Formats: sequence, structure tokens, C-alpha cells
Amino acid sequence: MSLYGMMSTGASGMNAQANRLSTVADNIANANTTGYKKASVEFSSLVLPGTNSSYNSGAVQTDVRYAISQPGTLAFTTSTTDLAIDGDGFFIVQDSNGVPFLTRAGSFVPDGDGNLVNAAGYTLLGYDYESGVPAPVVNGFDGLVPVNISSGSLAANASTLGIFSANLDAGKDIVAAADLPSTNSATAEYSHKSSLVAYDNLGGEVLLDFYYTKSGANTWEVTVYDRAGATPGTSFPYAAGALLQTETLTFDPLNKGLLAAASPTDIALTVPGGAALTVDLSEMTQLDYAFTVQKGDVNGNAPSAVTDVVISEDGTIYAKQENGELKPLYRIALASVSSPDKLRPLAGNVYQQGVDSGVITTGFAGSSGFGKIVSSALESSNVDMAQELTDMIASQRSYTANSKVFQTGSDLMDVLVNLKR
Repeated sequence: MSLYGMMSTGASGMNAQANRLSTVADNIANANTTGYKKASVEFSSLVLPGTNSSYNSGAVQTDVRYAISQPGTLAFTTSTTDLAIDGDGFFIVQDSNGVPFLTRAGSFVPDGDGNLVNAAGYTLLGYDYESGVPAPVVNGFDGLVPVNISSGSLAANASTLGIFSANLDAGKDIVAAADLPSTNSATAEYSHKSSLVAYDNLGGEVLLDFYYTKSGANTWEVTVYDRAGATPGTSFPYAAGALLQTETLTFDPLNKGLLAAASPTDIALTVPGGAALTVDLSEMTQLDYAFTVQKGDVNGNAPSAVTDVVISEDGTIYAKQENGELKPLYRIALASVSSPDKLRPLAGNVYQQGVDSGVITTGFAGSSGFGKIVSSALESSNVDMAQELTDMIASQRSYTANSKVFQTGSDLMDVLVNLKR
């Protein structure tokens, strides 16, 4: 029995070292593979019960482990769609059948349809901005769509929201009702004037003239006209239909010149050729100081071709248009598990949830323990070539030693078989 056990133990030792050499071979072959995580073999003994007078040789068992949680160094590139994660987390990708996987391999390039695809053919997933600012589905992949960087080309958006904040000079004289801008008479007077650019449904610019006129003690009339209907050189009177909206603001002199509680806080109008526009006026003040504009902005944009893609640290993908504006398209989702080293590796540098890896949770870069996304960078393999060559030599010697044990057992078995001769 001892000779058979000796040979079996030697065979198990050779098999264990063969497994170790296999991981070394894989690691060396993938030393330059983006996002590759090295494999290693851990050994454990298998002891068989014996007695004081006899020993039953056991064997050695192997357990393959993957250093998935160990990051590789970042190598910077010239492509903005090359992505790396500086910290914890995985990109969420899908194959051609729509099955989601996790990966750290971020060598993404647009395919023929504009979808970002990595070197293994997996498509990057994220949340779309079409329905507003996205929020992650923490416990699943619902809501994720392929990231397509061509979706923002020549996009024109009508203005729907705006904001204007300024101080109206409390020392201005009150204008008579017959001369207010809302009368649209040639004798119209006003206290202050400003203009905002809005966009119609086709992305055309529409200039809106805002008149702020003191109509009474602590009351101001806000009147909006379409600049296209202005009389050249004087503005008033505007052409018929140019008056878009009039609103009266009331200020509280006992509350730092802010709007009174009962006062309107916005003005709503329809942009000529465009959509309904609401301009927020809630931050207006009336103080004894010159007319001063603090803020003025209107959403929407003119049609403009996409010239580049910009990806921020929080994973937001912007389309950079030729007019210099940045339009958010997607936000990249990241995933994590409590035990990354227990994920199940598959071909193409992707991972699936394992039995002991824990539940997959999703989120955004820079929040909830996720790392930040680095654009124009790739995570290198975490393989240490010097260590792998050392392991290869050690494994080769161990394999040879185990083969000597097996050979010795075989020779002794021949002696035992030939005892009668």
C-alpha cells in the first residue's frame, strides 16, 4: 500500500505543479493585456489516516486564485475614450446577446454605430441623460443602455427654462401708467433694460428684450418683447405681436429688498417659433444701488456638430460641439462586490458574480466607495514578470523532484514484482 501511495502522492505533486505552471503561462501570455488580473495557485495538504506502525502518504491539492482586487498601473494614451478606474469598481459591459458582465478593461473605441466597444468586443453601458439627470439602480442593471457617442450630433434644443437675477435701483423715479413699456407707445419709458438669447424649435436664436420699470412704490413692471419686432433705432413702438409677456413684481423694503411673499417669482412666455419658456426671477432685489446683473442664462442650444468627446472623473460623457458647448449624453455606471477576488473570470477579461463574491451593487464614480474614472488612460496588467519567471523555475524544480518520487516508487515496485525470480 505504501508504494502505491508513494506513487500517487508523486503524481498529485506533478499535477499540482502543472497547474501552477499553467497559471504562470497564462500570466506571462497576458502580461500586456489591458486590465488582466493574474492567477496564482495555492497548495493545501491532503492527509490520509494511518497508524503508529504505518504511514499512508496523502496528496497535495490546489486552489486557483485571481488577484482581481489588485490594481494595475495606469498607462496614459491619446484617446479620450480609453478609460481606467483609479480605485475600486468595475465597468459594466454587455456582449452581443445583451448579457451584462463586469470588467476593468477600458480600451473603448466607437464601432460603426457609435457604441463604445472594448478590445474583447464588449459594449460599455451607462445611463442616458434623455430623461433627465440619471440615478443608479443600486441592486440591478435596469436602466442601463449602450453608450453611443454619436447621439449628440447636430442636436438643437428649444429653450424652456431660464434664470435672471439682478438688483433694481430703488432710487429710480416712478413711471406713469400711460408711459409704461407694456403700453407699447412711442413715448414708453423704462428704468432698466437687459436682453437674453433664447432658441426656437429649430435652434435659431431669438433675442428677448426685458424691460424693468418702476411703476409704484416697491413695485416694478417686467415686460418682455421679441427684438425682431423692434423699431430700428428706438425700439418703441414694437410691431404687433412682439409683446410676449408682462408681470408685476412686488418687493418688501423690510426684508432686505427681496421679493414680497405674495409677489410672482417668475415670468412665463412663449418663444416665437419655439416652446414655452419660464424665466426664474426669484433672486431679484430692489436696493438703493445701481442696476447690477448677477446671473442670466437660458437653456437650449443651436444645432452644432460634435467635434470631440469629454469624459469627466465622475463618469459623465459630454459631447463637445463645434460652438464649444458641452452636452451631457451619458453617465457611466460602475459596479462592485464585497469580495472581488471571488468573482468568476470568463474569456475576454470579464467577470460574473460568483458563489462567494457577494451581491453586485451599482453606483457612480467618486461616490459610495467607487474610484474615479480617468480618461485617456488604461489599466495595465498586474502581472509581475520577474515574479512569474521565478515561480516558473521553482515550479519546474518541484515538478522534477515529484517525478523522481514517482520514478523511485516505480523502480521499487519492479523490485517487489520480481522477488520470486
